[in-house]
Amino acid sequence: MARDMQGTVVFDLDGTLADTSGDLVAAANACFAARGLGLLLDPVADSLIAFHGGRAMLRAGYGRMGPDTLLPPGAEDEDYRRLLDHYGQNIAVHTTLYPGVGAALRGLAGDGFRLAVCTNKPESLAETLLRELGIRDLFAALVGADTLPVRKPDPRPYKAAVEAAGGQLAASFLLGDTETDRRTASAAGVKVALVAFGPEGEAISRLAPDALIGHFDELPDLARRWLR
Repeated sequence: MARDMQGTVVFDLDGTLADTSGDLVAAANACFAARGLGLLLDPVADSLIAFHGGRAMLRAGYGRMGPDTLLPPGAEDEDYRRLLDHYGQNIAVHTTLYPGVGAALRGLAGDGFRLAVCTNKPESLAETLLRELGIRDLFAALVGADTLPVRKPDPRPYKAAVEAAGGQLAASFLLGDTETDRRTASAAGVKVALVAFGPEGEAISRLAPDALIGHFDELPDLARRWLR
């Protein structure tokens, strides 16, 4: 296959490229602390909740309030806005790339593959985080939760990411870490590889992805097998 037809690798962000759970949990805890509720989430024990989104973290924390504690009407919406604001200002305090990410991305780009991100993180936050982590320039396209009127697992954001990167759907695949990514790939009619080092670890194999990778070192060979 010619260099310009190598194909497109589309990446999820949180839990796939980077462990963002520490900063996400810190943002939720800032909301609870502002209401005098204390730090209701544990950054380690509750890391999996973080990858289900801001509202999921807030609801998990609310569920741990004392029985006599009542929230005012609209508290969740108010706290969600506060969470996003806090997170945006402290987006890469604890966040780290998973081992081998930089080398794998540069290897893929050097081999002619197009790279894109399709995430359910708001686009502006995803842009900021990728720049803070020093890898934004490696991606030809980024589609976030609010780039389109729909988000994953609807296949349209994935398709938009491939198109924006200059690729073709039939010569692409998704690398992710959750059932949402599995469902997105299925809806788009493409293969999916899931990471075994993300929030669920090897238990993610329960979703029967087309491939499971244990380290980013494995990704370039997988891309060559699938897209050449």
